Amino acid sequence: MAALLIVEDDRKTNEAICEYLRSAGHEIIPAYDGTEGLQLFGKGGIDLVVLDIMLPKASGLSVLHEIRQKSSVPILMLTALEDEYTQVTSFDEQADDYITKPFSMILLGRRITALLRRCGKGAVSDIMTFGDVTVNFSGYTAKDKNGRIDITPREIDLLRLLVEHKGLVLTRSQILDELWGDSYPIIDRTVDTYIKNLRKKLRLDCIVTVKGIGYKYEVEQ
Repeated sequence: MAALLIVEDDRKTNEAICEYLRSAGHEIIPAYDGTEGLQLFGKGGIDLVVLDIMLPKASGLSVLHEIRQKSSVPILMLTALEDEYTQVTSFDEQADDYITKPFSMILLGRRITALLRRCGKGAVSDIMTFGDVTVNFSGYTAKDKNGRIDITPREIDLLRLLVEHKGLVLTRSQILDELWGDSYPIIDRTVDTYIKNLRKKLRLDCIVTVKGIGYKYEVEQ
């Protein structure tokens, strides 16, 4: 996936973010103050930065300014400050996005995925081929040699989610949270039904059932 630099001085928050994003398949580099964040960024190889504003040694805004002098890497500001001045200043310094505490890990993950997709890093290709089936993720369509396949947007989103987490097992609860949020009925069989439909419609053998846990996307090397 992508290499993410997480600059957050609160250790519990930093560790929680790192654990969540690592489970999504990303390489994670944690930093606990602004100076350390700049030093780690200077080593190169960073695809995206999650940057707190209120940091010791060097503020998040100063770190943002320094990074922007030499790189256009996506930067998502993370802060407890909700005032307009702070948000405007962040965007003036060319931050790409802004999220306030407390925040949802799912929302943070979605924002990061969107930023990575925008710059073409660590994201799923818009068009992928599975055997004789071609799926257009952005167009929400699928087709084979016989023409268009009847498939729903939610089924496409589920396939994308599994592909984005290639090799990682996603529990039914994680899938429900990601795709349905608080609006889903509390039944794990919902996911099973969608998986069954995907396998049948697209003739997929790359969605693996992990008994008692959930599902993963896996392809032979």
